[in-house]
Amino acid sequence: MTVETDNPTEGTIEDDLEVEVEPLHAGAPVKPDSPTFSELGVRPEIVQALNDVGIERTFAIQELTLPLALAGEDVIGQARTGMGKTLGFGVPMLQRITPPMGAEPRPPQALVVVPTRELCVQVTNDLAVAGKHLGVRALSIYGGRPYEPQIAALRRGVEIVVGTPGRLLDLAEQGHLVLGAVGALVLDEADEMLDLGFLPDVERILRMVPDQRQTMLFSATMPGPIITLSRTFLNRPTHIRAEEADAGAIHERTRQVVYRAHAMDKVELLARVLQAKDRGLTMIFTRTKRTAQRVADDLADRGFAVAAVHGDLGQGAREQSLRAFRSGKVDVLVATDVAARGIDVTDVTHVVNYQCPEDAKTYIHRIGRTGRAGKTGLAVTLVDWDDMPRWRLISQELGLDIAEPVETYSTSAHLFSDLDIEQSSTGRLPLGQRTRAGLAAEHIDEEPSRGGRRTGGRRAG
Repeated sequence: MTVETDNPTEGTIEDDLEVEVEPLHAGAPVKPDSPTFSELGVRPEIVQALNDVGIERTFAIQELTLPLALAGEDVIGQARTGMGKTLGFGVPMLQRITPPMGAEPRPPQALVVVPTRELCVQVTNDLAVAGKHLGVRALSIYGGRPYEPQIAALRRGVEIVVGTPGRLLDLAEQGHLVLGAVGALVLDEADEMLDLGFLPDVERILRMVPDQRQTMLFSATMPGPIITLSRTFLNRPTHIRAEEADAGAIHERTRQVVYRAHAMDKVELLARVLQAKDRGLTMIFTRTKRTAQRVADDLADRGFAVAAVHGDLGQGAREQSLRAFRSGKVDVLVATDVAARGIDVTDVTHVVNYQCPEDAKTYIHRIGRTGRAGKTGLAVTLVDWDDMPRWRLISQELGLDIAEPVETYSTSAHLFSDLDIEQSSTGRLPLGQRTRAGLAAEHIDEEPSRGGRRTGGRRAG
């Protein structure tokens, strides 16, 4: 399978996107009695390609999705990041594609719409791995790169296009991307596209593809607008839900500390938490976009190397923040739940719930960012007085036995002893510890035709 990118060298992915190269394994649970891809009727060429990378049996989301999708039915799949859903839609898509028979260029037969450039390249990589013996061509289309190489690749002909909504719509409206032959359409991370404000673009793209097609929609949550979208554009879809991560396993790997905090003291308290001994990469979760940006700005003023990801940021700014976090230019990432869903970083040592999660499922998703790959982690939850009823329900549902968190201030002695914080720590990071390059050291790409929005934080110092 040929992977087309902006780089004129075929079969490569641009280095500056820092894409993880082993996404297919994804940490998803595999049961020993799960059916194999071969047993589900997948083409031998695809089965062989998966076997080549050590994949034989299906993950939970794949076991549920493949029988329906291989039969051509529309599917709504609910699964969190890292559950292996790319193969859930990628294998049926590859199965139905007709490989090129001659030199005559043809319009794409399949379209995958994703919210971010990183996910765009990641999905294309996954499809390349699974389809390497089929001879089909896949093209990544995303903003922040010149139009000309993408247009040239479309003119040469590709079978699969994976792209972000803005650039896809631009090329389609200009006549360079012809969607009249699309027989399989996938909307991946649909709720994140909603949070980023892409839904109008997605709906315009959906009206450009043929009515006779297979449509698959994947989303971790199903907010009202996504339900409306599915009812409008999918044909009698089957709704499936993958199994959640086992809460007990997360309990074993991650130490959980919960404090009842006061709103006016939270950032002061957080600044102390971020000075805990041996703290590495840290993710801070908020419920609202405004709070995420405010916390990031406040921490930056206090000397921390911090970035933010949330729906009020432009796509380029979000990916700038993620690259800076992955590379260690910043070691603190403030995120809303939806914006963080596509982020998969293995070396997170600390998670801080700055605002109480909405429910037990969200709590598990948040703290599951640490304690990965056999490592241990620390999750700190700050509960406002107003959120105590919500927290009690979460604690009860998960059996945490922390229904009444201890009242805690930024000066409380037990805070310093619990988290191994130096007693001399204040609400500002000492100048001698401000060693990271900061967000400003990471370049930003804004999608030219869509305009930019403010960046996600500032350089520490």
